[in-house]
Amino acid sequence: MAHASARHILVSTEAKAQELKTAIENGADFAQLAKENSSCPSSRQGGELGTFGPGEMVREFDEVVFSAPVNQVQGPVKTQFGYHLVEVTDRQD
Repeated sequence: MAHASARHILVSTEAKAQELKTAIENGADFAQLAKENSSCPSSRQGGELGTFGPGEMVREFDEVVFSAPVNQVQGPVKTQFGYHLVEVTDRQD
């Protein structure tokens, strides 16, 4: 069965998500930015969400996690929770 591991940063605005994505692309540490900026409880673990299967996360998030290249930051991805930057750290299809 397919499963993936991912980490994310959740913020309230698309502009903030884009700003953080640019910072990561310029060498900032994803986990550190998650700890400082993410409103999700996962921020304490640097945004780590652990391993999960298809359908366990909200649809928009799920679609990115099960299609995006591994180890590339995706987003901003809009869900009912806000704007996410998502990085798939591992996936078995």
